[in-house]
Amino acid sequence: MVRSGPEVADIFRRYGEAYRAQHTSLSTAPRRVMTAIELCRTAAHVEACDQCGHRRIAFNSCRDRHCPRCQSLARAQWLEDRRAELLDTQYFHVVFTLPEAIAAIAYQNKALVYGLLFRATAETLRTIAADPKHLGAEIGFFAVLHTWGQNLLHHPHLHCVVPGGGFSPDGTRWIACKPGFFLPVRVLSRLFRRLFLPLLEKAFDAGKLQFFSDLQALSDRNAFRRYLAPLRKTDWVVYAKPPFAGPEQVLDYVGRYTHRVAISNNRLVNIEDGVVRFRWKDYRHGDRQKVMTVSADEFIRRFLLHLLPEGFHRIRYYGFLGNRYREQKLAHCRDLLGMPVPAPSPSQAPKDYRDRYEELTGCSLRQCPACRQGQMITIETFDGVSGPPRCWDTS
Repeated sequence: MVRSGPEVADIFRRYGEAYRAQHTSLSTAPRRVMTAIELCRTAAHVEACDQCGHRRIAFNSCRDRHCPRCQSLARAQWLEDRRAELLDTQYFHVVFTLPEAIAAIAYQNKALVYGLLFRATAETLRTIAADPKHLGAEIGFFAVLHTWGQNLLHHPHLHCVVPGGGFSPDGTRWIACKPGFFLPVRVLSRLFRRLFLPLLEKAFDAGKLQFFSDLQALSDRNAFRRYLAPLRKTDWVVYAKPPFAGPEQVLDYVGRYTHRVAISNNRLVNIEDGVVRFRWKDYRHGDRQKVMTVSADEFIRRFLLHLLPEGFHRIRYYGFLGNRYREQKLAHCRDLLGMPVPAPSPSQAPKDYRDRYEELTGCSLRQCPACRQGQMITIETFDGVSGPPRCWDTS
């Protein structure tokens, strides 16, 4: 179904060329992402029902992971894979946030600092959970990187989803968290800070950090240490959201996080005279819904802040959910929890994307939406690039 309102792609189509012309130093990666989003759903094919003759235009996706329109199938597949891994226990949602001063360094060293964020977060959770004073168990969890706030500014943080317990050090029993309580966030915050800063200093000493523009002075070791000094005394933000009501709610909720991009199309209000207006939630003032107005140039700049390094994995798995031994350790968890053994998935040949979409969502892309009897067959293909780009005039 074609949206009736403005989209991120419309902003890029209208103002992307001028943005690239003005920002000549823009590297290849953001240029490639912008082009992919601009061309998304322009090339298309025409389908007709073999029974009633109903016709529709099916637009082709760019499949870029930063595109707001191309995440539904990947999200559905991910959720289906995770559904088989749910355990009959409480689930918790814990968020680890980098201080603003570190976020500035992260923007200029994305792959390295985001990697350190994953590493320090994972070590923090596993260390405190393994401590007999707290839980005394080996836990498992996955973490999802987000780099934005509601205003689209750079705000790197990890959303961690954790089953409420783990197995004992000798592996003979399941140790459950207290109802409604996972681990003390103040303890998590202090260890997170204590682990992250030495990792960052080690990266500096190894010459792996680069500094530009306003941060260029940090290339000097003494300046770098002075920059970090106040961060050793401040509280780093770690908070636990209310626990999920049950395992199934985990997937309903987390599905909104895993394949999200910086801003969804439904938050855009309008595009008018070089200005973009979008909805945002002001967390500092009672989660009030507001509308922000920025120039198209500034909107594109903010959107591009959140492009991930090529090949960077923004969803990672740890503990008994770690990729290497996940199947064996999950089987052990189910055994300790008294859960039935899930039926093995039959091995199948790779499926057409339309078959996978129907299997995952329950909606058929093959069935005629008009008569519900016939099958939609491709009768024509065309490339919409040569024509004028469609732009939504919302003035």
